[in-house]
Order: sequence, then structure tokens, then C-alpha cells
Amino acid sequence: MTQLLIIKPSSLGDIVHALQVATSLKTQRPDLRISWVVREIFSPIVRACQAVDHAYVFERNGGVKAFIRLTKELRKTKFDCVFDMQGLLRTGLMTSRTVATKKVGRSDAREGAGMFYDVKVPLPEDGKRSHAIDILLQFCPVVGAKPELQGSLQFREVDSLHLRFADARGGVKPIVMFPDSRRAEKCWNGFKQLTEMILREERNRKVIWAGSNYVHDRGAYPPAQFFNLTGNTSLVSLPALIKRADWVIANDSGPMHLAAALGVRVLGIFGPTDPRLFGPYPLKAPGNVVVQAPVGDLKLLSAKEVYARFQRARARFK
Repeated sequence: MTQLLIIKPSSLGDIVHALQVATSLKTQRPDLRISWVVREIFSPIVRACQAVDHAYVFERNGGVKAFIRLTKELRKTKFDCVFDMQGLLRTGLMTSRTVATKKVGRSDAREGAGMFYDVKVPLPEDGKRSHAIDILLQFCPVVGAKPELQGSLQFREVDSLHLRFADARGGVKPIVMFPDSRRAEKCWNGFKQLTEMILREERNRKVIWAGSNYVHDRGAYPPAQFFNLTGNTSLVSLPALIKRADWVIANDSGPMHLAAALGVRVLGIFGPTDPRLFGPYPLKAPGNVVVQAPVGDLKLLSAKEVYARFQRARARFK
């Protein structure tokens, strides 16, 4: 058994990318035992992933004592390899405190983290203009695996009353929307209008809003067709909810990346970020659709434009 530690504490989208790489590693190297260092708020989804055998919790706001407690726990295991996929000073320090035969990090690491690595993996051919997943895949050859995605991302199933609304009735799956994003400049304000357009045109369609932060719907939609889960969406139930969707519509966010990783059709709404670097992967898959706001300003993107693009995308699957 080969002991591998992955250090990727945050954020959700980055963790989803790394989980895809971990799944590929486990598929190609079944002898790997994968442990993970993750922030406490993201630990449920890492623990639920079938490719991960053990999770260490990083309490970001716990101060020096919490950091020392984490490193003491890490040092109880002798790892064959440590992969610092984050590449920041704090993760470099975590790497330095592990007992490992080989300590591996990114060649584009920042804040001096590179001084803690034995090996720095190269960037892909396009360098820093590569997609985030392609950059992480460069870790694979270190353990004799191909730098490509293999296997399917799997999570342990959960049972939730909230998921029952999402179960398809009459063969029609719901559209799941994530109207929030971690960064304000990545939040599009047209989800309410888009919901109105979809429910008006499709009387048998359900729309679900989901996400960690509550977004008020003001009771504007028929209860039989609409369910607001924002502010009440647990990370551990997120994969199960997304897998029940016909389409996921989301800002550039973790749930958008998770939908693409699970093979669910997704429409990603982009403003200032570049979808060539951070879009739903793989970028050319027919079910991974991107709408980018004019000049990167989401205020200039209308619900009518998004709805028209959505209709054209769906027509390819009819």
C-alpha cells in the first residue's frame, strides 16, 4: 500500500478539481491510500468522496495551536508522497512538517512555498494559460499514472427529505440553479427572471435553487414547480442533488465544477473570470456550456440572452 497525502484545503471548486485527479490516481493505482488535508467547512464533501480514505481537518481560523495540532497528527503517518496542490505558504509549511519520502509541489507555487518541495511538477504546454485541472494532472506521473482523467467521481449516497422534491416525476428532471458565488463580482443577478421564463414556458418543469447562502425568492413561483434550498444545502447532499438534475445553471462556482465532474449538463455564467482557464471541464464537451458576459461585466448580461443560449443548448439533446 502506497501512502499519498494530498494537501488542498480550499476552495470548493479547486477541491472538486483535485478530487477528480485523486479519482484518476486511484483508478490507475488501486494500491494508493489517499489522505487529504482540507478546511473544516469543506471536509464533508472530501470525506464523502470514495477516492479518499482519510481526511485531516485544517482549522483555518484556529490559530497557531490548531496548526500545530494538525501537523502533529500528520507526523503520525509516514507518507510515500505528499502532493501540495495548493501552493501557498501555509500549505508549504504543512508539507515541510510531514514525514514523507517525496514532497511534491507546483512549479507555480507562491509565497515561497516552493522551498519546501523535493520535486516541482511542470506546467502543461500552455503554461499558466492552462485549465486548472490540466495543471493538477501534472502530479500524476510522479506516482506512475498518466496525466489524464480516468474513472468516475463517486460520492457516498445520502438520504434527505429535500432530495425528494428533486426526484423526477413523469420523466422530467428538475433544473437546479445556484444563484450565488463566493465572490460578488462573479454573481449574476438574472436568476429570478430566468426562473420565471422557464416556469412560464414549461408547466411540468421543476426549478430548484440551491447554495450555502440564502437568496430570497419572495414567493414569486408556484410551490408545485419551485423549491428554494438556498441557505439549506449541505455539502454532503450536494452531489446527490446535482445528479438528480436535468441541467445545472450556475455562476462560476464550486457547484458548477461539481456538476461537470459528475457528468451532469451544465450552463456556466461567467463575468470577469476566463472560462478557458476555469470553465466546466472538459471545455469542449457538448453538455458543458458557457455564457460569458460582454466585456466580462455581468450587469450587461440579460436573462433573455441566457435563456436563448440555454434553449439552443438543450435543442442539441432533443
